[in-house]
Amino acid sequence: MMRVHVNGEQRTVAAGVTVAGLLTELDIRPERVAVELNLNILDRGEFERRSLQEGDRVEIIGFIGGGAGQGGSWPTIG
Repeated sequence: MMRVHVNGEQRTVAAGVTVAGLLTELDIRPERVAVELNLNILDRGEFERRSLQEGDRVEIIGFIGGGAGQGGSWPTIG
C-alpha cells in the first residue's frame, strides 16, 4: 500500500496502481475527466500505462456542459 493525494486529500492505494485503476476504484468514468499528475496533464491513453508512486499528487477534473447558451465548467471530482 502507498499514500497519494487525490484532489487535495490523502488516500491509501495499492502499490503500483495505475491512473486507470485509481479512476475505477473511485467509480469515475475516464472518458469524462481530465487527470493532472504532479502538475502534468495526462493524455487519456496514458491512464492505463501510468503507475502511481508514493506521494504523487493527482487532480481529477470533470467537464459539465450547460444547456443552450450556457458555458461549461471544470469542477474538481473526488
